Amino acid sequence: MRGKILAAGLALSASLGSSAWANESVIKATSDPNNWATQNGDYAGHRYSKLNQITTENVGQLQVAWTFSTGVLRGHEGSPLVVGNEMYMVTPFPNVVYALNLADEQKIVWKYVPKQDPSVISVMCCDTVTRGLQYADGKIFMYQADTTLVALDAKTGKELWKVANGDPKMGETGTSAPLIVKDKVLVGISGGEYGVRGSLTAYDENTGKKVWRAYSTGPDAEMLIDPEKTMSLGKPVGKDSSLKTWSGDQWKIGGGTTWGYMAYDPDLNLVYYGTGNPGTWNPVQRAGKDGKPIDLKWSMTHFARDPDTGMAKWAYQMTPFDEWDYDGINEPILADIDVKGEKRKVEVHFDRNGFAYTLDRATGEPLVAEKYDPVVNWATSINLDKSSPDYGRPVRVKKYSTFAHGTDFDTKGICPAALGSKDEQPASYSELTGLFYVPANHVCMDYEPFKVSYAAGQPFVGATLSMFPGPDKPERMGTFLAWDAGKGKIVWSKPEQFSVWSGALTTAGGVAFYGTLEGYFKAVDQKTGKELYKFKTPSGVIGNVFTYMQGGKQYVGVLSGIGGWAGIGLAAGLTNPNDGLGAVGGYSGLASYSNLGGSLTVFALP
Repeated sequence: MRGKILAAGLALSASLGSSAWANESVIKATSDPNNWATQNGDYAGHRYSKLNQITTENVGQLQVAWTFSTGVLRGHEGSPLVVGNEMYMVTPFPNVVYALNLADEQKIVWKYVPKQDPSVISVMCCDTVTRGLQYADGKIFMYQADTTLVALDAKTGKELWKVANGDPKMGETGTSAPLIVKDKVLVGISGGEYGVRGSLTAYDENTGKKVWRAYSTGPDAEMLIDPEKTMSLGKPVGKDSSLKTWSGDQWKIGGGTTWGYMAYDPDLNLVYYGTGNPGTWNPVQRAGKDGKPIDLKWSMTHFARDPDTGMAKWAYQMTPFDEWDYDGINEPILADIDVKGEKRKVEVHFDRNGFAYTLDRATGEPLVAEKYDPVVNWATSINLDKSSPDYGRPVRVKKYSTFAHGTDFDTKGICPAALGSKDEQPASYSELTGLFYVPANHVCMDYEPFKVSYAAGQPFVGATLSMFPGPDKPERMGTFLAWDAGKGKIVWSKPEQFSVWSGALTTAGGVAFYGTLEGYFKAVDQKTGKELYKFKTPSGVIGNVFTYMQGGKQYVGVLSGIGGWAGIGLAAGLTNPNDGLGAVGGYSGLASYSNLGGSLTVFALP
C-alpha cells in the first residue's frame, strides 16, 4: 500500500513538473530537492521534501547549525527561499529583503530596503506580516505592505520594476505571497476589515505591466466570469451571479479579499485560490431587501482560473452569507488520492469554518466535507446530496447564528472562533503516507454584532468578539493532526497548549515538522504523531518550516517572531481583551511563554 501511495505522489509531482504550461525556471528549481524554491514547496502546495537524511530514527539528534537575526520585530510568517547556494528572506514591515550566501558562512550578499510610508501599519488588521518571497527566472518577487509589487535581480538585488497593486488610503494592503505562472506574477489584496473589494491581479513578469484583474464580487465582466461556462456545483453560474446575491451596491465594499497561498495545476492550466469574508462583520447589515440572508457571492469561495486570461473555470462557495468571519482564503493543496474507492484528482482545503473539503479540481465538485475539529458547532454537516436544492451548502445550527439573534446580541459559544479551525498557516501533504498534516486551532468565541458605517480607509468590522479554548479540552487551544482526505477522518491528533500557527513540513524521512506559538520547533512521526524532537526558539513561531540541502547536509529551518492574529497582543502591545478582533484576551497567556523577536533558526544533524 505504501508503495502505491508513494508512486501516486511521485506521479502527480511528475505531471505537475513536466508540462510546458508552467514557468520552466520554477519547475526546474522546485524539482531539485536541494532547493526550497517556492513558498509551499511546489506548484501543488505539498510542502513535502524528498530529502531523507533526517529520519524518524535520527531526528532526535538535531542541533542548531546557525541563526540569523532579521533586525525586525513583529510577526514572521512565510519562510525563506533557497535556490542553489543563495537564501532569500523578507522581514515584516518595512519588508527588508536579504540574500545570504550559504556556501560562505551565510554572508549577506545584498540587502534591499524599500521606502514605505509607515502609516500603512495602521490599516494592517492583524499584524505587519508578509507571507514570503517568490522566485522565477533569476528574479525575486516581493509584495510590500503598501501593495507595491517589486521585482529584484536575484544576483544583485537591483530593482527591476515595481508597481502599486492597491491604495492603503482605502485600506488595501499587501500581506500575501505572489505566485509566478508562465510569464505572469499573480497577486491578491488584503483589507477585508476595511470594506476592500477583493481581487486577483496578473502582472507581466518582465515588465510589471498589468495583464488582467479578476474581482471577487460585482459584474460578470469585472469578475472575469462567463455566465454559461463558469461552473458552480456542476451548473453554469448564470448571469449576474454576484450582483443578484448582494443588496444594492454593497458588493462594492463587499470584501472577498485574497491574501492566502495559491496553487497551480499545469495539466489543467488552472490556478486555485480562496476569497475572504464579506464586509461588514455584522450580518444584519448585509441581509437582502426582504431582511433574509443572501449568499453574497463570491465571498468565502474557492476559484479555479485560467492564468492566461483570468477567466474563472469554476467557483465553490463554502460559507454563503457568512456570519462569523470564516474567510475562505486557506491554501489549496492538489493531490491524486483515493476517494470512496476511486482515484481522483483533487484539491484539498482546510477551511476556516472547521470543515475539510476534498474537491474535484477540474470541476469544483465537493466529494468529501467533514469537520476536522469535532467541537465545530455552527453547522452540523455539508449537504453533499446532488439532488437536494441545498447541495454543497452547510446545514446551519440556529443557536449559533449571529444573524438570527440580531444586532447587539452576544451569541455565546460559537465554534470555531473567527480565526477558524485553521487560519493561513499551510498544511502539508506527505507523498510518503498519503495523509495531510494540519496545524490547527481549537478555539471558540462569543460574537456580538453592532451597527457600523463605511468610510474609506477606516475599520469596517461591526462586531465585538471574545475568544477561548474549545469546551471539551479547555487546557488547550491547538492541535497538530493527520487527516485522511479521501475518507474525511482524523488519523491521529496531537494537542498543543496554544494554536499551531506555523506551516507544516513533511519529508521522505518520515518526519513532520511544525512550530508552536510558545516558540517550540517540533518533529513528530508521520505515522503515529509521536513527538521525536523539540527545541525552544527565541520567540513564538508563526513561520513555515522549510528544508534544503547544502554541502551534502540536510538542513531544516523556521522563522520565529511572535505575531499574526493570534499573537497580535504581544506584537502590538495590546491589553484590552476584545482588541485584535478578539484575540488579545484569548491568547493573553502567551506573554508567560514568549516575547517579541525576529530570527531564523536552522537545524542539522551533528
